[in-house]
Amino acid sequence: MVISAVVKAVSAAPVQTPEKSRQVTRKPYPSYKVIVLDDDFNTFQHVHDCLVKYIPGMTSDRAWELTNQVHFEGLAIVWIGPQEQAELYHQQLSRAGLTMAPLESA
Repeated sequence: MVISAVVKAVSAAPVQTPEKSRQVTRKPYPSYKVIVLDDDFNTFQHVHDCLVKYIPGMTSDRAWELTNQVHFEGLAIVWIGPQEQAELYHQQLSRAGLTMAPLESA
């Protein structure tokens, strides 16, 4: 009889479960920089044309600004964004003959 009283007491006790956190922490995907480097063999026109062709939304005026930055400062960040797109643009510019820095996180 003592055992059944203990079992009844244990089964009657409320069970407490730990509270689940309802907060969701969202981390943004890291951004990556696509960087064109200066070299001695690509012309201004070629660099400009590649930027306009391969970088979405690139205007002719902005491409000329970046081309001049590449020439006078040695490099220019031509695009920043998600890794998959950065890899695509980096590969396209590289295949077009531009000298590229390795992708780096922003």
